[in-house]
Amino acid sequence: MRSDRRFLFLQGPHGPFFHRLGVLLRAAGCEVWRAGFNRGDEAFWRDRDSYIPVTCPPAEWPRTCADILDGKGITDLVLYGDVREIHASAVDLARERNLRIHVFEEGYLRPWWVSYERDGSNANSRLMDKPVAEMQDALAQHDLDLPDAPAHWGDMRHHVFYGMLYHWLVLTQGRKYRAYRSHRDITVAREFRLYLRRMLTMPFAAMQRKLATWRITHGGFPYHLCLMQLEHDASFRAHSPFASMTEFLEVVIDGFARGAPTHHHLVLKTHPLEDGRAPVREAIRRLIARYGLDGRVHYLRGGKLAHLMNEARSAITVNSTAAQQALWRGLPVKALGRSVYAKPEFVSDQPVASFFADPERPDSRAYRDYRHYLLETSQVAGGFYSARGRRQLLRQVVDMMLSDLDPYDRLATGRPAPRQNLKLVSG
Repeated sequence: MRSDRRFLFLQGPHGPFFHRLGVLLRAAGCEVWRAGFNRGDEAFWRDRDSYIPVTCPPAEWPRTCADILDGKGITDLVLYGDVREIHASAVDLARERNLRIHVFEEGYLRPWWVSYERDGSNANSRLMDKPVAEMQDALAQHDLDLPDAPAHWGDMRHHVFYGMLYHWLVLTQGRKYRAYRSHRDITVAREFRLYLRRMLTMPFAAMQRKLATWRITHGGFPYHLCLMQLEHDASFRAHSPFASMTEFLEVVIDGFARGAPTHHHLVLKTHPLEDGRAPVREAIRRLIARYGLDGRVHYLRGGKLAHLMNEARSAITVNSTAAQQALWRGLPVKALGRSVYAKPEFVSDQPVASFFADPERPDSRAYRDYRHYLLETSQVAGGFYSARGRRQLLRQVVDMMLSDLDPYDRLATGRPAPRQNLKLVSG
């Protein structure tokens, strides 16, 4: 049965997820198009007949986008992240035409879920203006069980591999897309080299990380976690008061030096995809020397958070989603940027030095309700990068996209989105 829905896909996560999503939407009777801006976009979209190469200079993209939206009669816009320039301008045009806007992002409760929202994500999400009391009222209408975390499928190796392959294609086969400009501040060649280096050094980095983690967790000292982010990450750049990660670290280390008891330590944990493009290690060494913190500040490259958080006193970040793992454990959290979880019930408004001196504990009951609300609305089990994660995600998200209501309105009107009963498995 044919549908009157016509979807335009823009840039998605590295890998085949958007292609597989388009296949299922087409099977549901929809018309599907993909606008691609480089050879990486093109390679991961296998249907040549529905692919639209965008070769115009960046300044001409808004006009080209308007022509595509109008010429194809587009009803739905689909994208991954909403703040990169080509996406932000397309979102503005879509809103002028009252189109549905489907935004995918890494899960707010990652690594086991993906975020799917309408109109905006992160600090552009509807969650920003939604008080916890309203979420609690929506949940009270239903007899809903809090779902368990599914099996782990957010395989970092797949993520790094697809990122490396994508940038290699852009670098070596970009003749048709000479006008393409990445939304990153570095060249595509450097981006590819960073992905390649990370892929090759992953085993060595894992050994270093395990040793550093053991030293911290067996050190016998109280410690606070600083959850660092990628300086080039869209959420950091668009929804943060800082121009660089160095600026953030200066605020954190200054507050720690002034406020934390002298027997406390600070653990600076990098994002799992940190690749060294930002000079954070040099900045950390300089700040340690400036504040006389030698031996009290630890630098940890990536890795899993569970063991560290189990023993930590608090967590501080700009707006990292990893802070929600700390809230789930009842740890005090300080967020210095705009984020969907920065609710007064469970995120501290203390000055940084006061937070390190005596951090206020969150209202864990309010946070559990908030988390439950997300799991009944915008958080979808699965992942973008591993085949297993994509299969799980696609089983649910297509019906959510075809619904007339977004996930938040579905719950509010008494029709929560369907959810598979998933249990945590090991091994």
